[in-house]
Amino acid sequence: MEQTNTVFKLPFMILSILTVVCFLVNISFGSVYIPLSQTISTFTGSSEVEVWNVIVMDYRLPKAITAILVGSGLGISGLLMQTLFRNPLAGPFVLGISSGASLGVAIIVLGSGLFSISLATVLVSKWGIIIAASLGSFLVLLAVLAISSRVRDTMAILIIGLMFGSITAALVSVLSYFSSAEQLQQYIFWGFGNLSNLSWNEILIFLVIYLTGLMLSIISIKNLNTLLLGDRYARSLGISLKQSRLIIILATSLLAGGITAFAGPIAFVGLAIPHLTRQLFKTSNHKILLPAVILMGAIVMLLCDLVAQVPSSELTLPINAITALVGAPVVIWILVKQRKMMF
Repeated sequence: MEQTNTVFKLPFMILSILTVVCFLVNISFGSVYIPLSQTISTFTGSSEVEVWNVIVMDYRLPKAITAILVGSGLGISGLLMQTLFRNPLAGPFVLGISSGASLGVAIIVLGSGLFSISLATVLVSKWGIIIAASLGSFLVLLAVLAISSRVRDTMAILIIGLMFGSITAALVSVLSYFSSAEQLQQYIFWGFGNLSNLSWNEILIFLVIYLTGLMLSIISIKNLNTLLLGDRYARSLGISLKQSRLIIILATSLLAGGITAFAGPIAFVGLAIPHLTRQLFKTSNHKILLPAVILMGAIVMLLCDLVAQVPSSELTLPINAITALVGAPVVIWILVKQRKMMF
């Protein structure tokens, strides 16, 4: 506890300040520049320009909050998967959760031609896509949980998750082959990811899913630290590996599935953030890593969204492309720099 309060106090203070700064800067910049002082004033309703209040409260603030939830949620789920499988290349979508969500959206968007015009319009609406992605990820979750309760080998679960991803990708390819150009374009746009498409009601539902996954992650901190020392040592301490594994998988699925449903598939953030955090804090203690990953994920996602927005321009780049451009070099750099990851 003393080490936590002394050695890690400064990094946590720096990350906390950076999170607040990135949050305010993210809200200030966009197609319309709003001075930082006026951005802060909009929170109290005392901004000099009324339209700035609307821009901040109805568009930029929900987008910034979504970025924080997405970045921190992917960071947490990536950390959980890397610890569970003791594999530095394991990410939040390794169990096929994202692929299941993609398949659900593909069935609705690419298969909408099979339904009547009125039904297809309802299904391809924003809520229809969110529900389809949620159901797809939930069905894959049920399958993974059912298998994990029967399989003792953790690596076997990893391979099974990858196979689920391959199966869903194949089904999406079949649906794409028989789809029109407009349907393919809509599905591709969903695959780009989007942080600015949520209303306050949708953010509230997203937040409930996020907090549930976060609470399960916090409950698992002790077991995560024990798993680093091996399954045999964990059993010697009386820890139920099956129960711990189920809770960790459920937490990851809620976070990754919820993020994919509400923001689309966001690449590389969940893979890179845990490594960046370990490099900064030089520890494998999840009591330190979990809150640090939350802050680091929020900062990186806010910065990626700022780059994607292209300040002072109406152009908006795909957020998925920006995260890949940021995350992939980070993973390559870490793999080259260190032969052995810190676990």
